[in-house]
Amino acid sequence: MALVSPRSWIAGLRTRFAQWLGEPALGNPSASAAEIAHLRKIFERSSKAARIGVWECALPSEALTWTDMVYELFDLPPGSTLDRPSIVDMYTEASRAELTRLRNRAIEERGGFSLDAEIITAKGNHRWIRITAIVECECDVPVRIFGLKQDITSEKIMIDQIRRLAETDALSGLANRNQFEKEFEHACAHRSSGDQSALFLVDMDGFKLVNDSFGHQAGDECLKETARRLMKILDQADVIARIGGDEFAILHRCASLDMANRIGGEIIAALAQDYSRDGKQVRVGVSIGAVFGTSGYLPKDVFAVADKALYAAKREGGGSLITKEMDNSQRVRAA
Repeated sequence: MALVSPRSWIAGLRTRFAQWLGEPALGNPSASAAEIAHLRKIFERSSKAARIGVWECALPSEALTWTDMVYELFDLPPGSTLDRPSIVDMYTEASRAELTRLRNRAIEERGGFSLDAEIITAKGNHRWIRITAIVECECDVPVRIFGLKQDITSEKIMIDQIRRLAETDALSGLANRNQFEKEFEHACAHRSSGDQSALFLVDMDGFKLVNDSFGHQAGDECLKETARRLMKILDQADVIARIGGDEFAILHRCASLDMANRIGGEIIAALAQDYSRDGKQVRVGVSIGAVFGTSGYLPKDVFAVADKALYAAKREGGGSLITKEMDNSQRVRAA
């Protein structure tokens, strides 16, 4: 099957755009009114189904021309007067900055661009649109920029949901091990000694007794309650994750070893729980192995120190915190 060149595709888009405007078809001045009406009907139905519209901006006047679907994407009445600065203001700050950068470069290079942008419509609706654009020149002078705008809000929502599922522990609602490892690598990669974090490995004491005495459903509820308490007391944490059956990992920015010890103590106090049922009572708590100073060290080295501290805390009988500092000789030197 022969491929359509970008130039041919652009020419075809311009032809159909002109037909939508009711102008004689470019390259086919003899097209009948019936043919134009038929093509316009096909275009409008396809545009509606795909929630995609055609737009054009004249240069240098910046006068805008839109098909009805683009008006609909921005929640504006079809055919209403378009003022480009007002339209650009509907983009969120980040999307507006990226749109300006890509558009300026495309005009300068006589090229094109594609962008997924977030807008807040005239009715206050948040919407994501995919913009494709191409610059058209006459005698190497840019005279217009035009292309397509498509509603991709549903696609964005679906992708975000998939991402959250991939990054979240289903039982506790906390980050899962994969997400923790990403955040952990990022924290360790920072070289600045003034931007330090502490790693806390938290292991539950008495959790097996809850399962054995009251069943796995009670054990699940215990884990959920632990997660709720961690989120409540550690609202400034970079990440709180469940990384194993009854093991949690926390990354928290810390200014000092004393601050790490204080946070560890608050965790131990907050997670002490009593479970009782049918005359049985089980005391649940946590042991913590912590490391202050993750920046500039290999993640595996930091985790190994925290893991060793955790086992030492468990040997003390539970409810203990042992905090270590990284050996400066293990710091990874910048290349």
